[in-house]
Amino acid sequence: MRDVLKLARIQIIAGVLFVIGKAWLRPFVLEGDFHISLDIIVLSLPNFFEGIVGILSLTYVGLYLNHRFVKAERKIKDKHLYLVATILASIFVLTQEFKIHNLGGNNVYDPYDVLFSIIGLFVGFWIVWKMQPKYN
Repeated sequence: MRDVLKLARIQIIAGVLFVIGKAWLRPFVLEGDFHISLDIIVLSLPNFFEGIVGILSLTYVGLYLNHRFVKAERKIKDKHLYLVATILASIFVLTQEFKIHNLGGNNVYDPYDVLFSIIGLFVGFWIVWKMQPKYN
């Protein structure tokens, strides 16, 4: 359970940074006369955090469900859960970026958003893989 709480804390931090970026930093940069690279980073940063939050959320939901509802002999190995969470988050995030669905909001296709989403998915997977969270 302690590991799941660590994931939740990381997710909260990412969520707060997401909100700060979208509510404060984005309008500030868009109104100012900054270099285009800063515009790209600030506008695509929410996609980065979305990838991280998606993987962390699916990981701890998967760990909980596996611990609570799956019989001992049928439990999924934690490493397999990490991979499944990554695959599901990747499918959701990338299909949203390519406008296959709009479940996460009204998106406009932008290759930088796709790039930042992919980087966020890699970072989310890296966090989970390094932590190797368990539900005890």
